[in-house]
Amino acid sequence: MKKTRVLYITQEITPHLPETALSKISRYLPQGIQEEGKEIRTFMPKYGCINERRHQLHEVIRLSGMNLIIDDSDHPLIIKVASIQPARMQVYFIDNEEYFKRKAVFTDENGKEFEDNDERAIFFCRGVLETVRKLGWAPDIIHCHGWMTGLVPMYLKKSFDTDPIYADTKVIYSVYNDDTKESLNKDFAKKSLYDGVSAEDISMVNTPSYNNLQKLGAQYADAIIMGEETINEDLNTYITGLDKPILGCQPEETYIGEYSQFYDEILENAEMLVEQ
Repeated sequence: MKKTRVLYITQEITPHLPETALSKISRYLPQGIQEEGKEIRTFMPKYGCINERRHQLHEVIRLSGMNLIIDDSDHPLIIKVASIQPARMQVYFIDNEEYFKRKAVFTDENGKEFEDNDERAIFFCRGVLETVRKLGWAPDIIHCHGWMTGLVPMYLKKSFDTDPIYADTKVIYSVYNDDTKESLNKDFAKKSLYDGVSAEDISMVNTPSYNNLQKLGAQYADAIIMGEETINEDLNTYITGLDKPILGCQPEETYIGEYSQFYDEILENAEMLVEQ
């Protein structure tokens, strides 16, 4: 029997970044799902604060070398990989000198969000989808974690919908209570346009807030998971009004099994719809 393939796309993983609710789930969930017999791949950005020598990152030459065009400018895509030895799993890193060389994640030394966080998110989301296509590894489930992955469901449904690698892929979006007070660049929606994406498709982020980007992720996802007990009230109201499967926040002791069962249910429902 073919193993279910789960692709994890996340903005942070411990021990590569400090421990948060999101980074802990992104570290231990893929390991637990792999131990349950599913096949996994995991991607995150290669922020400049990640010590490449300590974590033994090395470039994957066969996957690097693509250029992504964002706002009419070319940006080289570099792919690196490292192993988390206790988990017996690899993490792939999306890298680009302009976007990820700085020794910080999302904010400068004064706590101000970087003005190009919008382009960094676009580059990361498209970079993962292009790299997985180059790998030739067709995921059954893509599980996105955090605001930075919010474009993935939309790109999957609008730009990669005819690609055989993603023909049967279902996408799940996990929302978290990201503490972001500023807005993304005012031209975020325009910069996000890509093959198959119209201005109407991306209209949710015409007001380019981080919460609206999470709403966009939820809008195009096949299912949603509440990654934390407390979610922004406006975001929570939007999500609970959607007509799609939603898994509430799960206890730390049981969430891996609950997530795995949720994956299975999403795939079983998809198969039943095909048979009908």
